[in-house]
Amino acid sequence: MANERVRVRGLSIFRPIIYGNTATLLTREERENVPAEHTHKWTVAVRSAAPAPGSDIVGGADNLGYFLKRVSFKLHDTYPNPTRNIDKPPFEVSETGWGEFEVTIKLHFIPESGEKALTIYHHLKLHPWSLSGEPDSIPPLEVAQKAGPVHSWQYDEIVFNDPYQNFLNVLTNNPPTPLPRASTNGRTIPFHIANPASLEASKGGVPEFTTLIVKDESERLEKAKKTIIAEQEKTRAALIAKEKELEQLQKMLNG
Repeated sequence: MANERVRVRGLSIFRPIIYGNTATLLTREERENVPAEHTHKWTVAVRSAAPAPGSDIVGGADNLGYFLKRVSFKLHDTYPNPTRNIDKPPFEVSETGWGEFEVTIKLHFIPESGEKALTIYHHLKLHPWSLSGEPDSIPPLEVAQKAGPVHSWQYDEIVFNDPYQNFLNVLTNNPPTPLPRASTNGRTIPFHIANPASLEASKGGVPEFTTLIVKDESERLEKAKKTIIAEQEKTRAALIAKEKELEQLQKMLNG
């Protein structure tokens, strides 16, 4: 039993998750039962990344309760009981509203993990992406209705370094469902729609994360990282040059 609380040094193990939200416009009948200003119903969630066959939700093939004890969602303060603690799957909160805001999500792991809670953030999205060509504009109601549900999801990997042996046993006994290499229904991330003319073609099926998307995203992030490093080096070189120039001017003034 004592060996179970020994960390396995030099080992890392991860679990893929997605977090985000789905939102739809309220029907006329639904709006009769909510505050007058509310326009949308939405669900914000933390799920396994792989899609469940035949499911009508994004991701969710695996039950994350084997390593997550609780997920806390901090909503906007205008909601009653804005901190919602979900102690068993599905780890999600559904509400209605009219505005977009940042949701703070805290992941609490099972005691066997010995891990501290992890905080992530998601900007709740209600309106379709780039329908009018203006990134921040809200499309007309009839256009948004044609677009169908709005999806905003982020893929991430929770990495556990030097896990305790008993927690490692839990993880290895519950391997995650692999991501499909390509979409099984033609819908993939990102979910943006280029223009209103393509709305009908985009509908049908639940968006999916795939290994190709994760690979492309990793490559994009690596490219962005290299660009940032190059800019930092350029700025550093310019700063060094200015410091030398200033040093020479000070010598001239003191000479």
